[in-house]
Amino acid sequence: MQSDVIVPVKEPSGVTEDLFRNAMSRLGAPVTVVTTSGPAGRQGLTVSAITSVSDAPPTVLVCLNRDNRSHAAFIQNGVVGISLLSRGHEGIAGIFASSRRTPDEKFTAAAWRTDVTGAPLLADALVTLDCTIAHIHAASTHDVLFCTVEAIHVHPTGETGLSWFNRQFHTLPLLPA
Repeated sequence: MQSDVIVPVKEPSGVTEDLFRNAMSRLGAPVTVVTTSGPAGRQGLTVSAITSVSDAPPTVLVCLNRDNRSHAAFIQNGVVGISLLSRGHEGIAGIFASSRRTPDEKFTAAAWRTDVTGAPLLADALVTLDCTIAHIHAASTHDVLFCTVEAIHVHPTGETGLSWFNRQFHTLPLLPA
């Protein structure tokens, strides 16, 4: 796993943290639960800062705040389980977003399975991506994890994706092609 040097980013004139956060709340994003397990322990959190990077090799990126208590476990374990959520998963998203819950409390709230890497994957997720961390890029307060997808599972009955827009959950229906 490769890591970059942290480069401080100066706040642009006139762009406050509040203004930036408010603007970004208008950017629709998927809702995922991102997990890890290994020698550094089992951890997980709700993440919307995720996107595909490439299909050759299959790669996604996940952004994690370095101040998050689960950050070190992800880096040390080197594996990432990504569970894309659907309608009905709003509760699990809230549980994994909470900083007041312990990892044990979070993981007892749902059924889990594992695949190639051993990272926990939500058993009834719309899609799961089982990944290894290939590269880490530091950007301001966050690390961008570039993750190689080792295994994918698409739930056969999944019909709606869960998204986050304007600080609320929304569902995205699967429309006929």
